Amino acid sequence: MHLLSASCVCALLITAALLHRVSGSEIVGLYGETLEIPCNNGAIKADDVLLTKWKYDGGDLLVKNKDQNVSITATDEYKGRVSLAANSSLLLSAAKLTDQRTFTCMMVSSSDIKEYPVSVEINKMPSSLEISDKAEELEIGKRTKLGTCVAQDANPAAEITWLKNNERLVADEKGISIQASVQVDPVTGLSTTSSVLEYSAKKEDTNAKFTCISQHKGLTSSPVSFNITYSTENIVLQVIAQEPLVEGDNVTLKCEADGNPAPTSFMFHLKGEVMKVENSDTYTITNVSRDNSGEYKCSLIDDPTMEATKEVSVKYLDINLSPSGTIVKKAGETLDLTLQIDASEDSKVSWTKDNVKLDKEPKFTKVIFSESGRYECEVTMGLLSRKASFELVVEGAPVISKLIKQRGEDGKHKVLICEAEGSPKPAVSWSINGTSLDESPFVNGKITHKITVVPTANLTVSCTVSNEFGTDSKAINVSSLFEDVRVDKQDTLEDGDQTKLVVGVVVGLLVATVVIGLAYFVYMKKSKQGSWKTGEKESGSSEEEKKLEEKVEENSQKAEV
Repeated sequence: MHLLSASCVCALLITAALLHRVSGSEIVGLYGETLEIPCNNGAIKADDVLLTKWKYDGGDLLVKNKDQNVSITATDEYKGRVSLAANSSLLLSAAKLTDQRTFTCMMVSSSDIKEYPVSVEINKMPSSLEISDKAEELEIGKRTKLGTCVAQDANPAAEITWLKNNERLVADEKGISIQASVQVDPVTGLSTTSSVLEYSAKKEDTNAKFTCISQHKGLTSSPVSFNITYSTENIVLQVIAQEPLVEGDNVTLKCEADGNPAPTSFMFHLKGEVMKVENSDTYTITNVSRDNSGEYKCSLIDDPTMEATKEVSVKYLDINLSPSGTIVKKAGETLDLTLQIDASEDSKVSWTKDNVKLDKEPKFTKVIFSESGRYECEVTMGLLSRKASFELVVEGAPVISKLIKQRGEDGKHKVLICEAEGSPKPAVSWSINGTSLDESPFVNGKITHKITVVPTANLTVSCTVSNEFGTDSKAINVSSLFEDVRVDKQDTLEDGDQTKLVVGVVVGLLVATVVIGLAYFVYMKKSKQGSWKTGEKESGSSEEEKKLEEKVEENSQKAEV
């Protein structure tokens, strides 16, 4: 008996001496799922393990001796929930909140005994995240309960955040109030969090998206929007019409107002007349005239003081050109032109004659043939324009304005040109027969006629033009082609003789200059010799030298000419 007690005491002393408790670790499991609790994490090789045992503060759970099957020793709720994994981890099925405790793994080897405590935490996401008790509408400036966000059955208790358009809302106790509360289920121990948002809406919150989120893996509720109601603060009247708005067009008046709900019926004030339009924001005036110009208004039916105004301007441009159509005048007569303009704004006037722009308005004090043509005036006012035109025909007896002669390019014929003005178109005739080159188009009462002739003698040629109002004739002297040739030759000979004469004069002057120079040289030589012999002064010789020098210069100038 004493020997047995002594051996047990000795075994306990040896076990206590060998036992080492390793510092604990923590793991997090998910509610309702199988939880794997690790043992030693490979610190002891599996072949060295003689015994493995799992326990908790309420008793043993299971034990496994080397080369033997696992023995479940638990007798409480864990009896049917625990098992051992191949790596000696404890498998705990259907994890629940009561499993949040410390489980210890003990491993016995031939040389050591170690314990590995593991602290277990069980988390659970909320089963749902929803916004309930939602407000039907929000009124601007009034703090109203927007809704309650509920996160049910979570562990730990959910922390709820409110978002507006994905931006976090922070309670300020003025326009935003957030109150949270937590309830714990006495059976499951799970927590349900409720968060109430009170919010003072603004106009820009129309169509805003409100959501709430939980910290559990970013769990987010479905977004909700609220109808923001507010009274009309602004009203605008639009004029919808073509630009520019001219007589005969249609114009639509459109009244727009803010507010929620926005007004759908309006009063339109049409220059003293009031039209009530229900379930529409537009009113159309058809076939407008200049009398429709003026100020227009629209207002709310239930609040006439809330109104908007707009000025409507109907553009108009009327012109009257007198005379018009085709105007026939005799040359020298006067044409009075009148252009009347009736316009809603300042206008600009431009004129063209036969599609060529004129610098100024045409004036017809005494009409002439060249002023015949089509005249058009264009009056513009912004994008609006009007045109009017007339055709001026100037009639009268023809008049020859030019009769000239030209030598042909080959020098073997002459070209006679006769230009005349008159209307109707005058007929052209010549006093001699010739070859007709061409006749210009009859434009603005003007015509040009050309013929070619080969005169063998000097002669006088006349051009005659005529129409129903009269006749005009002019003559021109035309010399013979042979006479022209003789004159040209004589001019050539005279030019040659004059050239020879000039050359002869120049050569003679040069020779005379040389002779005088030599004589002067000889004279000066002899004069100097006489002076040396007698010793007389050379004052007389100096005067003679000056005279000779002047003669030489004079002859030199003549030679240069």
